[in-house]
Amino acid sequence: MEKLIISPSPHIHSGDSVERNMYAVILALIPACLVSLAQFGLGALAVMAVSIGVCILVEWLICRYMLHRASTITDGSAILTGLLLAMNLPSNLPFWIVAIGAIVAIGVGKMSFGGLGGNVFNPALVGRVFLLIAYPAQMTLWPEVGQLTSYTDATTGATPLGLMKAMISDPSSAANLSVDMPSQLNLLLGVNAGSLGEVSTLALLLGLVYLLYKRVITWHIPIAVLGTAFVFGYLMHLINPIYPTGLFHLTTGGMMLGAVFMATDYVTSPMSKSGQLLYGALIGLLTVLIRLFGAYPEGMSFAILIMNAFTPLINMYMKPKLFGDK
Repeated sequence: MEKLIISPSPHIHSGDSVERNMYAVILALIPACLVSLAQFGLGALAVMAVSIGVCILVEWLICRYMLHRASTITDGSAILTGLLLAMNLPSNLPFWIVAIGAIVAIGVGKMSFGGLGGNVFNPALVGRVFLLIAYPAQMTLWPEVGQLTSYTDATTGATPLGLMKAMISDPSSAANLSVDMPSQLNLLLGVNAGSLGEVSTLALLLGLVYLLYKRVITWHIPIAVLGTAFVFGYLMHLINPIYPTGLFHLTTGGMMLGAVFMATDYVTSPMSKSGQLLYGALIGLLTVLIRLFGAYPEGMSFAILIMNAFTPLINMYMKPKLFGDK
């Protein structure tokens, strides 16, 4: 007599999994990682290695000795958090500061909420913003490109956003500072100072195309972020030409990295398509506002964390349609 085995749903599996999505995002980051390695060499490699290694170690230790459960390091989320944190850091940051950022990202930003799926804020950005507040001097020294064998003794320079901020603060200096501003072509290719993830818009766009092709993310959040920043940036430029154009906003700082790889985090972004559009639009708007009127030249990290906090509210009022509902 044959036995009938009854199991709970789902009965049809799509092949989708946490591991698949995490490693797909890591794969999509490879072009940007290669550009940062080509531009910063040893420093970029060191920051990536320390950040990823400490993230994996901290998650394993917490799972084993604090939560007393099986390790989750094989799902790829700790590796991705470490890589994203590294992409938000300068390539000359001392090892011990990178390690502190990784400990905060995993220990505070992720595991204190119970691990993957429970965190309210993007863990990598929690680590990055903590370091920015705790170590502002070290976090705002940006090595110039091409110093492949230098690390802590690399020659530093201003980022495009730093130059923009200086022009806004002192319009009379705009003519002199504009000489040091990279061209739009250099911004696309990554020939400019900045964090590891700021140096190539084109490489990050390749990652976006890959993630959309693999259906790891949808277009709603990235397009909402980038479209809003582009339009609002141009409106502000029309009001006052000292403000940069919308295209400048898209190709500088963490705009592309944040829109493609960080704002799209499954756990901390809204579930419905309409909610994602609102969420992305407000991130783009807040980023430009912070850049133009805030104390920091960059606003992407703060904008994403602010909207992470509003995600539960967006989910409450902008719910997806029930299956079968007309």
